[in-house]
Amino acid sequence: MTETRIARVALPGPLDELFDYLPGVMGHPEPGTRVLVPFGRSRRVGILVEYAAECGCDPSRLKPVERALDPRPLFAPADLTLIRWAARYYRHPLGDALFTALPARLREPGPLLASGVAAIRLTAAGAALTPAELARAPRQQALLARLLDSPEGVAQHNLDEELGGITSALRALRAKGVVESCRLASGAVASADSSAVSAAPELNPEQAAALAAVSEALGGFRPFLLDGITGSGKTEVYIRAIAEVVAAGGQALVMVPEIGLTPQLRERFRTRLPGPLAVLHSALAAGERERAWHQASSGEAPVVLGTRSAVFVPLPRLALIVVDEEHDPSLKQQEGFRYSARDLAVRRAQLVGCPVVLGTATPALETLHNVTAGRYHRLSLPRRAGGARPPTINLLDIRNQPLRAGLSPVLRERMHAALAAGGQVLLLLNRRGYAPVLTCHSCGWVGVCPDCDARMTLHLGERRLWCHHCGRIESVPHDCPQCGGPDLRMLGRGTERLEEGLTELFPGVRIARIDRDSTRRKGELTRLLAAVHRGEVQILLGTQMLAKGHDFPGVTLAGVIDLDHALYASDFRAPERTAQLIVQVAGRAGRAERAGEVVLQTRHPEHPLLQSLLREGYGGFARAALAEREAAQLPPFTYLALLRAEAPEQEAALAFLAAARAHAEPLCSPEVELLGPVPAPLSRRAGRHRAQLLVQCAQRPALQHFLAHWTPALRALRRIKGVRWSLDVDPQEMV
Repeated sequence: MTETRIARVALPGPLDELFDYLPGVMGHPEPGTRVLVPFGRSRRVGILVEYAAECGCDPSRLKPVERALDPRPLFAPADLTLIRWAARYYRHPLGDALFTALPARLREPGPLLASGVAAIRLTAAGAALTPAELARAPRQQALLARLLDSPEGVAQHNLDEELGGITSALRALRAKGVVESCRLASGAVASADSSAVSAAPELNPEQAAALAAVSEALGGFRPFLLDGITGSGKTEVYIRAIAEVVAAGGQALVMVPEIGLTPQLRERFRTRLPGPLAVLHSALAAGERERAWHQASSGEAPVVLGTRSAVFVPLPRLALIVVDEEHDPSLKQQEGFRYSARDLAVRRAQLVGCPVVLGTATPALETLHNVTAGRYHRLSLPRRAGGARPPTINLLDIRNQPLRAGLSPVLRERMHAALAAGGQVLLLLNRRGYAPVLTCHSCGWVGVCPDCDARMTLHLGERRLWCHHCGRIESVPHDCPQCGGPDLRMLGRGTERLEEGLTELFPGVRIARIDRDSTRRKGELTRLLAAVHRGEVQILLGTQMLAKGHDFPGVTLAGVIDLDHALYASDFRAPERTAQLIVQVAGRAGRAERAGEVVLQTRHPEHPLLQSLLREGYGGFARAALAEREAAQLPPFTYLALLRAEAPEQEAALAFLAAARAHAEPLCSPEVELLGPVPAPLSRRAGRHRAQLLVQCAQRPALQHFLAHWTPALRALRRIKGVRWSLDVDPQEMV
């Protein structure tokens, strides 16, 4: 290594380039290491990406790197290759992409956190106590007794699981000087009991065939679609395949679309799989998340469970990737670095050389197209595990029906019958809040967000109007702001209002509402789901959060309250999303020994989507939808990139896109088509006007070739005051 070697460093920000520095006195750390470098008049944290023999300027003008921040690289060469590919494909600055892949605290120049698992142990004073001395404080007494059994300390998450609700007791014992914090080596933390693995349920022939196919593929790249109806035992196939990987010394990455799905998978993994489990999602405290990241990247944790950002976590022995609920749009990042975690999982498996399993009961149309094209191998689980029968689905025409709390007489009757038989009822209403509209009966005033082209939702419990697009909150007026009249009325129904109505219709019945409002507090979702599983809840209602992979064995009746608003949405993906939601909700019913029933309330029972689902199931719907997409030349038969612009004035956003189009037209091959610019469907949000320009191309390589030349031109465009823009490759949302 010569003294003239140039260190090329990626920095976070909008500039899509690497910055050249002299190695200085830092030694020669490997690429993937954080370094502190001078940048203008400040100092910045960067990632050393590569070394070069020369640079495009006089080396004497280069500044030296101040120091390396890590004793070893945070990213291995394979990790850098993946992130560089992702940044190039999604046309995002490499520095921003790299820092997106780091835990938040590591984006600053601090040292790495201490290793090990957060734990609690007794102080010398605590070890001298006996449980009898705390008889008047039973929670403290139980905690002391548990810690006396393990003088070296107990992992805090284990104490939470074993004793539940220890926060106040722990605080009291700390104040008395009885306990203190410590850290345990990951290997010292209790893991799965081997007897639990031997007690695993017997696989049916379809599960056994799916497991055999994945097992045979270990050691090489092969993408699988695990297409199993809800309740068919997909998770059991995941666990068996992961167990094989762990036994062979490898690591497995499991991704889910929602934070709410991690608790149940975490518990199943912990009772069935040996070794530490690293859990990664945005609801964790920063330190907790960073330590889990280090557990994964050091190889200590053989299994990593996380949401979409986990696709970037360094895993030195990666041997299997699982993407659960692969159809879910939450796997696509919608802000900043707009990547698809599902698609990157497939690319990562290809680069590493390992199988990737995409599991779902309702495959995305893009995934089904890849199966038809022979790129993915389909594994089918067509029946429910354990002999459970699929639910019966009934389409209920509610035209001219008297509704109470949004429920038809037929649905109310079936709810009473299900509850009387000891079953649980699940109701889905994909609209949170109390009412979507507050209006004046005298003059027609409607509560509209002043910053968006959208109505504000009434949240009656908190007495506020809330815009679900920009987050603006206003107090609920006592009188009409326009005419001063007192007759303000609520139109429509959200989950909060439905809960109120159910309380009146079913007195004495325990009801749990699960939506983003009711589960905002940390741990609340886990608490509510645990109550459902213990049978303490008889009616479970909520938004689409309930439809995503949860297992509710006691639910025998599922009802969808209002389908109609989703049937006529403007996004071309709306029919697919609606069909997936219906099938996923239906799958929550009748998963144990009792048969289930699903009731779909609608004023449009003749709608082709609903009729197709009833006659042919999701598979028939998907075949018809793919034929329509092909005829219309929409994805997956064409490829899209969406250039969005927003500005204080609509004219400025459109002017930027017009200039972008003018630069694009000379670069277009015959396969590339430009559509727009036009105002966005939601043309104003958070006080800014929004417009978009769509790029459509029949071939992915041709689209990428065009974007490679167009993106630098976009960055070089003359800045128009107040305009912000973003490029979304393979967009999932068109609003």
